[in-house]
Amino acid sequence: MTRGHLQIVACAAGPAADVTRLVTTAIQQSWTTAVTATPSALDFIDAEAIERLTGHPVRSNYQSAGRTHRSLPVVDALIIAPATYNSVNKIALGIADNYALTTVAELIGRQVPTVVVPFVNAALAARAPFQRAVANLRDERVRVFLGTDDGWEPHPAGSGGSRQKAFPWTAALDAVTGMASGVPASSADPG
Repeated sequence: MTRGHLQIVACAAGPAADVTRLVTTAIQQSWTTAVTATPSALDFIDAEAIERLTGHPVRSNYQSAGRTHRSLPVVDALIIAPATYNSVNKIALGIADNYALTTVAELIGRQVPTVVVPFVNAALAARAPFQRAVANLRDERVRVFLGTDDGWEPHPAGSGGSRQKAFPWTAALDAVTGMASGVPASSADPG
């Protein structure tokens, strides 16, 4: 028996190269998974390895003409990780200018339990548009991993490479699992 289907959306940031860590852990916890990548994220990920793990192709563009059925199961939970400055701002504004962001917009609109894990430097995180975007997503019941309470802070500019290994894949999965099972958000928070 599975927990349900976890959709993962990867954006173009360094930790995307390690998204298979999230996929593997999710599968071990009885989730079925699939990965959608923003067009720029394709250069960061190993699509073949992901496809072997999930059994689904990595999607980054719209369904080709002539296909009449969905290629993925119904989505029970969504993790957007790593989420870039650009993607967080677009998601909050409802901008759906590629397949990945259209998927995210629709799933949030369907109130699918959603966790976003930004990978941004402190200078970008300090910008008012980003702060508004995070607040707006939280107002929509999207769990944004960012800040002292989450144990995930923006990194100093130029130091992202050293933060990649600490990316909170497991904490994000734990949070979305709690959300999908109806556990209050405070109970799903890392401790």
